[in-house]
Amino acid sequence: MTDAMTVWTVGHSSHSYEHFLGLLKHENISAIADVRTSPYSRHLSHFNKDTLNQSLRADGVAYSFLGLELGGRPKEDQYFYEGIADYEKMARAPNFERGIERVLKGSQTYRIALMCSEHDPLDCHRCLLVARKLAEQNALVKHIYSDGRIACHNEIEERLLKLAGQEGNDLFLSRDEQLVIAYRRRARKVAYAEQSGTLPEPATAE
Repeated sequence: MTDAMTVWTVGHSSHSYEHFLGLLKHENISAIADVRTSPYSRHLSHFNKDTLNQSLRADGVAYSFLGLELGGRPKEDQYFYEGIADYEKMARAPNFERGIERVLKGSQTYRIALMCSEHDPLDCHRCLLVARKLAEQNALVKHIYSDGRIACHNEIEERLLKLAGQEGNDLFLSRDEQLVIAYRRRARKVAYAEQSGTLPEPATAE
């Protein structure tokens, strides 16, 4: 697998811009794909779309906003199930598929990191929705943690199975079938909730 088919993900969390940039530079990231639906931070203005765009470009990192294509908060009712964003339906949306194609095409030129806000990939749609689809398209996905650690997507899936109590050998379900269940359960816990207009409190994932 070459870097042309590798995509990273990162959460800006509560980092300073300098720490965030350091995480990118350590992995030689040359482009950020911002997958936040609303690319603003109430308390961390350096992560607001325009400010971040200017800062990154000044530091040699390209920036592209893909929240319309790959964001985690759909506008259409058809992409909700019982008031919660349905990642499985969203992954089949034409606009989402175009966003995935843009990322894969861009990865042939840039070392791209998908950026959202949550620290833990398992609390974020960048992992449960976008990275899952990229992995299905044979991209190697690597998740950058706040301390610089890297976890490949298959490692994240093992954590996901464990959280869902699906890590054992099931007599009746294949690993792929267990993963479908685990992804669905996790998404129901952390996906955007239409009723409140906010994300539910993330479940403990450590």
